[in-house]
Amino acid sequence: MIYLKATCAALLLFGSTSCFFSRTDVHQPIPKQVVVSLQPGTHTAADVVEKLGAPIEVVQLGHRSAYRYEYQRNKMTGVFLLIAGLQGTDQRSDRVWVFFDENDRLTHVASSFEAENAEFEVPFITEDD
Repeated sequence: MIYLKATCAALLLFGSTSCFFSRTDVHQPIPKQVVVSLQPGTHTAADVVEKLGAPIEVVQLGHRSAYRYEYQRNKMTGVFLLIAGLQGTDQRSDRVWVFFDENDRLTHVASSFEAENAEFEVPFITEDD
């Protein structure tokens, strides 16, 4: 990140150059500690909705169902030179699927938490260079 900011600052010295940083969040963050506390066989669909809110998707699986929760973070960076521009986007998501039996009792929880790992990047400019 420091390397990227220094690169943008150096490019600005050459005139006719601009840089931008943008961050967009889609949906509400999913509290990991709440997801970890969900216990199959103990919690119901109503409990999950009370703790996590309304899901963004409900899938019917015969007499069973699954709810999907997702939070997405997009970070975008751009450098525009006189006639050329470089733009990079890093999009990461937190996803949680909760599965219920025919009695709306929780059977499984699957989760992936990656949104916090989104980074500001510009193509061809990396911190490893």
